[in-house]
Amino acid sequence: MSRGVLFVHNNFPAQFRGLAEALLARGVPCAAIGSATAPGIEGMALGRYATRRGTTQGIFPFAVRAEADLIRGADALRVGHSLKDAGFQPQVIVGHPGWGETVFLDELWPDAKRVMFSEFFYKGRGLDIDFDEEFFQTTEQAVLAGKAKNAVMSLALAEADVIVAPTEFQASVLPPVFQPRVRVIHEGVDTEAIRPGPAEPFALADGRVIAPGARVITYANNHMEPLRGLHIFARALPRLMAEVPDAEVLVFGADAPRPYGGSPADGRPWREVIFEGLEVDAQRLHFMGKAPHTQLLAAMRLSTAHVYYTYPFVLSWSLVEAMASGCYVVASDTAPLHDAIEDGVNGRLLPFFDVDALAQALIEACRKPSASAPLRAAARETAVARFSRADGLAAWLSLLRELGVDIPDAPPETPFGT
Repeated sequence: MSRGVLFVHNNFPAQFRGLAEALLARGVPCAAIGSATAPGIEGMALGRYATRRGTTQGIFPFAVRAEADLIRGADALRVGHSLKDAGFQPQVIVGHPGWGETVFLDELWPDAKRVMFSEFFYKGRGLDIDFDEEFFQTTEQAVLAGKAKNAVMSLALAEADVIVAPTEFQASVLPPVFQPRVRVIHEGVDTEAIRPGPAEPFALADGRVIAPGARVITYANNHMEPLRGLHIFARALPRLMAEVPDAEVLVFGADAPRPYGGSPADGRPWREVIFEGLEVDAQRLHFMGKAPHTQLLAAMRLSTAHVYYTYPFVLSWSLVEAMASGCYVVASDTAPLHDAIEDGVNGRLLPFFDVDALAQALIEACRKPSASAPLRAAARETAVARFSRADGLAAWLSLLRELGVDIPDAPPETPFGT
């Protein structure tokens, strides 16, 4: 008899953590498939696959991603056999199809409903690939390679019973043939835990402390790359620092070996390439690296303005967390932001490439910090209304119940004293 849910994600639990933990707490049978480095969740069986070989020599360039995805799909199938042999028979498979692991699992569980999480459907033109030609030319090769990323993912989406996208923008980039099966469900952030609060002294690695009330600009870029506007942000800093001599800048994120948007041609980290030659005060520019999440949230509570720029791509959790924290968000006027920010209402939307506009907005924020109070309050309200983890969980549970999963209304009560 089929019962419960199988999760499939390269880096499980990732976006599925809240849902997986809620199902476990309610006694719903669950298991997962992930890569060898997937963190997993305590108390849930996790089948880890390990891909045994790299790219085939001499393969057609546009097929490199498809081959890698199919290899991962075959490896995930082998792991699935182990779960099935142990007696696991899911009613629903919830998977991220972006790396290929879901594509063959219907051979094991043909009767299971399939819910595919569509984080991003690539296009050669009109989204991230041809948005900014400063670092990468939009050649025919780049366009075709971008479209080819969808090959195996398209097969998984074509066979899905339901496709879940986190935002309206991310849903909109899916081809029309998939649209009738799309549900928009953002996994959300914990807006009860992440909320405005009094700023506290912020300790820096060199022993200095930024006091509450200081002029502080915050910026988070997980992979430190142009796709999240690092170059635009960096170029706004010389004017900001010159005109606001007490402004402190906190930059969160680590140099990544494989950024989403590709690596520099010379192999150096993007941070080194972008900040080279810029006249910035190194004593007031603080690279925090991959800091603990609590430190990022503490910086947001201290923030005078939080900068979030992005190409037309996936909307970051950090933006939602900044809004939930009551930050004054200065963002790029690009499509993903239209699901979160209304210019002049709950933040600012500025032309992506206009460095002077960003510098001016940050200078004004530092000179008149109280002026942003209504926008901060509205940002918090938007985060609670659109990006609450509780609402996202309720929508996911409702969907799984529609698909036949027996889910109790609430977790069983824990006996007193245990």
